[in-house]
Amino acid sequence: MPEFSYRAADASGTAQDGRVQAATRAAALRQLRGQGLTPLQLTDSDTPTLTPAAGGGATADAKTAPHRAWRGTDRGPNATDVHHLTGELAVMLRAGLPLDRALRVQIGMGGKPSLTALLDDVLKAVKAGKGLSQALTPHRALFGDFYINMVRSGEAGGHLGEVMDRLAEHLERLRALRESVVSALMYPAILVVVAAISVVLMLGFVVPQFETLFADLGDALPLPTRIIVGLGHLVADWGWAMALLAGAAIWFARRRLATPAGRLWRDTWILRLPVFGEVVRKYQITRFARSLGTLLGNGVPIVTAVGIANDTMDNHELRAAMAPVVPAIKQGGRLADALENAGLFTPLALNMVRLGEETGRLDAMLLELARVHDGEVQSGVKRALTLVEPLLILVLGVVIAAIIVSILLGILSVNELAA
Repeated sequence: MPEFSYRAADASGTAQDGRVQAATRAAALRQLRGQGLTPLQLTDSDTPTLTPAAGGGATADAKTAPHRAWRGTDRGPNATDVHHLTGELAVMLRAGLPLDRALRVQIGMGGKPSLTALLDDVLKAVKAGKGLSQALTPHRALFGDFYINMVRSGEAGGHLGEVMDRLAEHLERLRALRESVVSALMYPAILVVVAAISVVLMLGFVVPQFETLFADLGDALPLPTRIIVGLGHLVADWGWAMALLAGAAIWFARRRLATPAGRLWRDTWILRLPVFGEVVRKYQITRFARSLGTLLGNGVPIVTAVGIANDTMDNHELRAAMAPVVPAIKQGGRLADALENAGLFTPLALNMVRLGEETGRLDAMLLELARVHDGEVQSGVKRALTLVEPLLILVLGVVIAAIIVSILLGILSVNELAA
């Protein structure tokens, strides 16, 4: 009979690990619940990592174990910690565990010291009579207004477990979309770095090896060869200064981009890029639509929801363009008209929003819009990379070929002079 490893919480909220024999996974879950335990994670004993005991949007997946096992450096809680915490709380709350016990289980399961300290602070606030949303408010910088307002809506409606489940699903979709974009951009970034290193090595180390061969030719060297030799001298003699200059430029650029004016300039420039600008615009609108739909579906007032969803967009130019939407709604206007005046949404998106307002299913239509744009963003990234990758390879090939041809021209000139 198969044997399963489990992690479960008992009636007092204490986490415990163990093994149970059962014919199937479902039978193992029933057996644990029959013992008065709340299953948190369950996996076949032959599997090295634990997976969630309950499904849904919970994201306490196989990544959780290595995530917690790594305790070398604690730089404080991050978005990944919030993601895992939300999924695990959703499992326990849906299983009927009280909030304070669920938090105790989280603390007892171990993890980053900084995250444990944060959970301990939240637990103290909950035990003092505050709601979870109030307990999370001092940590707004980590959780954000979107998260806190979602929790508040769940507390008001008495379905906190379901809301935590939706939050976990929302965070998972945002993470998946972000990682798909980053993964797609990884190869071009590596290609650019390799190209730059290759050119520097050829100019700084390969070209100077031919200098003695070309020394006697002087001005008789072909112009391309003289240019390459000069660039080789520049890299070999002043490479350290160029590296310092590049470092200073990067430092200055980061300082500049840290200012509001710098961020606005960067975001405006990104949106003006051919092909990639439209992909970035749709990516930001996807985040806005998914956040707004999720908030509205949990009973958050539309004015508050639009303001929070607007803040989830990273692009400051798009935020500025969306700023008049909230005042327009406060004056009695419709969301679709306000979004149309902002000039960011496509006709399809505007029609979906209008249909949602007319049918009373605005939250569902916004989530559907986010799903549609998800596919468009991923296909747009692939399409853009289909154009960029061959271009990068072509440019790298032309640069290296130019260096090699210039050296060969110099060698031919030496042979002609010798003849």
